[in-house]
Parts: sequence; C-alpha cells; structure tokens
Amino acid sequence: MADLTKEQVVKIMREERLVMMASLSESGKIQTHPMTPQEITDDADAWFFIGLNSDQAQQIKANRAVNLAFAETGSWLSVSGTIEFIEDRAQAEKLWNKGMEAYFEGVNDPNLGLIRFNSESAQFWGTPGGKVMALAEIVKNRLTGADHNGTSDTVEL
Repeated sequence: MADLTKEQVVKIMREERLVMMASLSESGKIQTHPMTPQEITDDADAWFFIGLNSDQAQQIKANRAVNLAFAETGSWLSVSGTIEFIEDRAQAEKLWNKGMEAYFEGVNDPNLGLIRFNSESAQFWGTPGGKVMALAEIVKNRLTGADHNGTSDTVEL
C-alpha cells in the first residue's frame, strides 16, 4: 500500500473487532492484551473499556505509550500512540454495550475504566487487494513454489 493515508488507517482499524494492545510492564517487558475497541474516531484514535484494578491498567498508568496491532490474512497494521484515562460518564454510557457485561457488572461498575488511545503513527504491511488477494497469493506460491514478497523468521528463546 503506497502512500498510506489516515483514512486508510481508520478504515482498517474499524474493520477489526479485536486488537492487541502492547504496553510496557514495570519490569520492562512488553506485554500484549486483546482489547475490543468501542469506537474508532476519524482521527484514528480509539476508545476502550479497561478494568481499573487490572495489571494492564497499572502498567498503562505508569507508562502511557502503547501500540495497537491489527491483523488480517495478508495484512498487518501497527499503530503507536498514548493512552489517556478519561472520567466521562456520558461517554461511557454512549459506548456501553451488552458485550461488556461479560467483564463488568454494568456501566456503574467501580472497576470500569474508560481509556482513549491517541494515535501518533501507523505502519502497514500487506498484500494489495486485501484478504482475497492475500489468500490467492498464498495459494499461488504454494502451488508454484514461488517466494512471497517479504520474509520473516522466528526463533524460540
């Protein structure tokens, strides 16, 4: 994807219902948690609910720099930014949905926190044409033995 735009970033962010939020632990380790964005703004910012008593909330309070990772077959988006803890009951009520009842006792749960992710930069890696083209490329490469664009390697430590 040449010349990535803010509009393209917002579109990708809005297409994903689950993202991974990486934050820095007190011991300096990067830890990642699955999160559900409640809203993605036109500025590529995001609203989330968080358990205020969680280790994740404590980590973010100590170091507000985080990264959001979005993935789909053949494409990946990494968005860096900072977190703000927001006390806004009207906004929490606006964003509240039944899915959150699995984690919180309701919008009045004292453990319910509202955070806003303020985006700073984004990086995208992927196959032009999205998921369908990425799957076609994978199948073609499997059948022909051709290399895919880009390489990756992993080592267990």
